This record gives sequence, C-alpha cells and structure tokens, in this order.
Amino acid sequence: MRTKIPNTEEFTWQRPKLWEIPRIDSIIYEMLPSAEAAFRDRLQEITQAHSDARFASSLAVEDMVITDMIAKYNLSISIFTLDTGRLNAETLTFLADMRQRYDIAVYQYSTTAAMLFDKDNGSDAMYQSLDLRKCCCAIRKIKPLDQALAGAQAWLTGQRREQAVTRSELPFVEDDLQRGIKKYNPIADWSETLVWAYIKKKKVPYNPLYRKGYPSIGCEPCTKSIRAGEDIRSGRWWWEQKENKECGLHNITNDRKNDEK
Repeated sequence: MRTKIPNTEEFTWQRPKLWEIPRIDSIIYEMLPSAEAAFRDRLQEITQAHSDARFASSLAVEDMVITDMIAKYNLSISIFTLDTGRLNAETLTFLADMRQRYDIAVYQYSTTAAMLFDKDNGSDAMYQSLDLRKCCCAIRKIKPLDQALAGAQAWLTGQRREQAVTRSELPFVEDDLQRGIKKYNPIADWSETLVWAYIKKKKVPYNPLYRKGYPSIGCEPCTKSIRAGEDIRSGRWWWEQKENKECGLHNITNDRKNDEK
C-alpha cells in the first residue's frame, strides 16, 4: 500500500489575526452628539469647580478624546504626560506630532531614579517578580505623577469602566486622599466603540501602534499586541494575572465615591 502524501497546504502556518480598530456602525455615530455634549458639560463643571485642574494623558485614544475637547473649547485644564524612559519610539514620535497638531503645551515629567533602578536590578527586572515590576512602575510613573500634581486642585484621567476588571466600578469623581485633591474620570462610562467613533468622526490623531494590534499602550517592555477577541488589556503586563494589571497610578489610597450625574 502506498503511503498517502499529506497535503502541505493543510499544515501551512497562519499568522494569528491581531486586534483591530473597531468598526463603527451608524447607531454609535448617532449616539455621539449627545455623549459629546454631556462630556463637554462635565469638563466645564470641572473647570468651574477648580482653577487648577491638570489632565494626566497617557496618549491613549481615550486621552486624545479629552485632549481634543480641551483644545476645541479652550478649557483651562493643563495637560501633562509621564516620560517613563521606556516608551515605544512610535509613542514619542506621536507626542511630537500631537503637540504640533493642537499647538498646545503638553508638559513631560520623568525621574532620574529610573536609571539607578536599572543599574541595581537590570533593565528587565519587571519580569523577575511582581514586587520588582510594581517598584519599576512606582519609580517611572508614580514619582513623576507626584511632581506633576504638586499644587494642583484636581486631576483628570482617561480611564473607562470597560477597560479592565479592576475598573468596573470606576466613578466619575474620586477623593485622592494621598494628595488631598479631587480626581476625575470624565470618560468613565464611554464604550470602546464610542471612543473610536469620536476619533474617526473628528479625525483625531492617534498612536500608530493601534494599527499594529495594540489596543492598550504603555511602556515598550510591558506592552505587546494582542490577538482578536482577547481582553483589550491582555497585552499589558501579559505575564501577570488580571487582578495585578495596574501600575499603581489609579489604585493607591483612593476612596471612590459615585458622583450623582
């Protein structure tokens, strides 16, 4: 009996399909005007309540929605970002392009302590243990954040409830007890599709890494592209459990209180 020669086409390796920017249907676009109006009102209420409110932008699409609104309505909210020293080249290039597009100041904060951490523990220490990873995040993110928020009355983030199990009960306003100021999450109730509807409709620029399968972008060694259907934050600290996928910026001594809106 002759041995059957296998069809090599059956064994052809196919590259896994990566996450893609969501397609937006007409229903979502119809929801956008009312969502935008409510969002604008929230931002204006924040500026009325606080003479010194500062927006912490990670340059994510959510943050670009907020940036676009601040620029569009000339709101008195200053914008800053944290330069961890480990950002993707695409992110740094995008920051320069974004500044030019909006012609607004975006302040950068960093710390030299990161160099000492790398010297003592190695540049890939974050993979060795959860404690070292959190220490790395604390040095590269929390220390610069403390500098950026010194003297502020309130700060804003681009967090959304849909992003992770750790954010499912995210309120619009929190008491940042560590700093004694208010913390606002004005886009907390927006869906991923609504965010992208705004981005596409308003032609808002965004990080090119989104087109390479990155739905959530952080530091280069701690972020990767993901497959279609995976949780949108599964590419962040992918070697850790879901309940650990936070850098510490948003879960330190904050007493969360739901805002009646």
